[in-house]
Amino acid sequence: MNTTYTKNERIWLKDCPDFDERWVQSVIDEDPSVLKLGKPDEIVVRDRERIHKGAGRLDLLLQDIESKRRYEVEIQLGETDESHIIRTIEYWDIERKRYPQYDHCAVLIAEDITSRFLNVISLFNSSIPLIAVQMQMIKVGNQTTLVFTTVLNELSRGLVDEDEEGQAAPADRQYWENRASKGSTALVDDLLSIVQKIDPSVSLKYNKFYVGLVRGRQACNFFTVTPKKTFVRLNIKLPRSEYVDAKIEASDLETLDYNEGYRFRLTKEDIEKQESVLLELLRLAYENRLKVD
Repeated sequence: MNTTYTKNERIWLKDCPDFDERWVQSVIDEDPSVLKLGKPDEIVVRDRERIHKGAGRLDLLLQDIESKRRYEVEIQLGETDESHIIRTIEYWDIERKRYPQYDHCAVLIAEDITSRFLNVISLFNSSIPLIAVQMQMIKVGNQTTLVFTTVLNELSRGLVDEDEEGQAAPADRQYWENRASKGSTALVDDLLSIVQKIDPSVSLKYNKFYVGLVRGRQACNFFTVTPKKTFVRLNIKLPRSEYVDAKIEASDLETLDYNEGYRFRLTKEDIEKQESVLLELLRLAYENRLKVD
């Protein structure tokens, strides 16, 4: 077996005029899994350079589309310092107060996190959900890569409708076919066919975090769907009740934990066999939505 050893070299981004924080943002935006936060295929970028009046701009806002958890991410080239730590916590605090329905976590990224500041961050970590990530650009031969290493994880501590309805990050069918699969995206069409028996005027609205419904130009999300590789996760927005619990228990539907709605894991076979049950649940959710509206 012939192998060639090539020594790697660390490059400091702060010393390279061709690279800046926005470039790092772009790398993360293209593939948020590089940060290793939560489940890799569940993390998406919600916003970049998010404006906070009187406080500057939050570098990145990430969201776990399954748990509805949000990560306020601040990036600094070179060594972290007091202002970087304070800024990270400030943005986290603004976001959690503005959107208390989400679970929030501050993420501090820097090229160098010294032992002194790591100790300081550890003190905050006892009362604030805070993750510290060290970022390194490594050159091997003619190739370079960014490596993100978590040096301090948050302490373990013992959802919602859509945020800013109507302003959810847009997407299209192709986005979900690429992210999940054509087969699971087609299952959303099957669910729409059931819903249109209740209201023929509703249609699909593709967002970056889920596929919802619109009626005319108005969001009407009494259900949302998240396509996966071989199935879909369906969330029916319906208050919990003994009647609905009994109806679901009598069916063969595979349920997930109740989280501001009844949640199911559905395959094509499930949708075909349980269409009548799904139709009744969706009708109840539709009528409940009309009462709210």
